[in-house]
Amino acid sequence: MAKTPNTVSLTIMEREYRINCPEGAESELREAASYLDDKMQEIREASSKAGKVLGADRIAVIAALNITHQLREAQSGQVQTDVDIGRLNKRLDALLEEDSQLEL
Repeated sequence: MAKTPNTVSLTIMEREYRINCPEGAESELREAASYLDDKMQEIREASSKAGKVLGADRIAVIAALNITHQLREAQSGQVQTDVDIGRLNKRLDALLEEDSQLEL
């Protein structure tokens, strides 16, 4: 049975957005919006300190690029972790096989 969408109000950089969200996913959406708002506020503050005034659209693109970069790094790290775990599993299997043969 499909979940019905709810409309959730989110505030990002002092602007309200009404977003459709599957039932039960409201909390995750609010957390994502809060994270995005934090990142966008950081970029706005950093650009202000540098004497630059950036528009909300440019701030949003920079935040999206930064978040995407973080995601790609995490995914790359996960791939390496999976490879390392696979290698360790093979090594354990070989050691267990060796130990099993010693018992015979």
